[in-house]
Amino acid sequence: MRSGMVTGLILTMLAAGLFVAYREQGRGNLHKLKARIQPAQVDVPVAQPGGQDAIKLTRSRQMNGSAPEFLSVTMLPGRGMNVLQISAYIPGKGEVNLLASPSVEGASSAMTGTGADAGGQASEAMGGAFEVPWAGRLAGEATQGGALAAWRGHSMTLPSAESRGGLMLAKAADTVSTAAMMDGGQAQAVFHAQDFGAQWPSKTDATVNVLLGNQWIELTVVARNTGDVAEPIGIGWNPRFSIAGAARARVRLRVPAAMREERSGGRLPTGRLIPVSGTAYDFNRSGGVALGSMSLDDSFAALHRDLLRNGPVAELNDPASGYGLRLIALSSTIHAMRVVAPRDGDFVSIAPQFNVDDPFGREWGSGAETGMVVLGPGQSTQWRVRLELFSLLGDRASK
Repeated sequence: MRSGMVTGLILTMLAAGLFVAYREQGRGNLHKLKARIQPAQVDVPVAQPGGQDAIKLTRSRQMNGSAPEFLSVTMLPGRGMNVLQISAYIPGKGEVNLLASPSVEGASSAMTGTGADAGGQASEAMGGAFEVPWAGRLAGEATQGGALAAWRGHSMTLPSAESRGGLMLAKAADTVSTAAMMDGGQAQAVFHAQDFGAQWPSKTDATVNVLLGNQWIELTVVARNTGDVAEPIGIGWNPRFSIAGAARARVRLRVPAAMREERSGGRLPTGRLIPVSGTAYDFNRSGGVALGSMSLDDSFAALHRDLLRNGPVAELNDPASGYGLRLIALSSTIHAMRVVAPRDGDFVSIAPQFNVDDPFGREWGSGAETGMVVLGPGQSTQWRVRLELFSLLGDRASK
């Protein structure tokens, strides 16, 4: 009897509970009850600089901590394939970031495409931006809302009277692909740039390819004229290598150049190349020259070719951390290296590129070779650079 009474009581309570729930649902209060019981679910937006997901190639450390190794490369296909970050393992330091850059989220916040970033200029202030169809600075005649530059009688529109970094900084890739390798990875982005939105003389496709290995990263840009008339093309890469504050003065720079651009009262060249030998701008010494308190924003030319490494070799050596970075220009069309190293900055940029600054400028004189490659319809040109990471201990190239 007692068992029957208990069962009946339970059934009565269950029925009452169902009745209350039904009545509360009818009044629209059941969802409120659930909200009190369950934590709120918030959708966190994923950062997509330029509207596309970042690409990250990674590899595992394999050398037992005895030598420096590259670990990852992060790229932004929505922003001209900007190499936002390169991470590496450095003995005694652990995993470090080699480029002066914010996080992907920070980059996305800065890369608005408006205001100061209207021409994609935020890309020049972080990571390593690929510069196409010219590298460095290009001057134009100021007009309302922009500027005009001319090549063989054809006018192109520029973002400003002194534009920098080309016209691909804010371009989003049309196709992106990645592939795993035995000890690293590969990423490729294709940009159907057309006339770059600037009435460039013809139409252009640009393909950026990045290969990650243990002690090397290979970067390649191929530009192809897909239009029906000739066009000028310059290509460069502007990596901002991170340098810690106190270590900056001891960092050693090597630039394999016999000449540098002369400037007079501004950032644009005078049209003359002047020798570096015997001056403070001679960074040819093996192992490099300490930066000290020197501030640099200069373009170097007449590059010396290293026969053992198939091209001109620049280095940035950090004795305090015991490692160095080596940039090898593997394309014969790379004629200049632009170096930016602000005295009070946190980075040093070494930018291998086809052209000198302001390659269409009258200051160079008629018929001067300024490094721009002229592509006929269907023709292509390649820019290729190898970035190497090495230990300064016992490395012959750094002595």
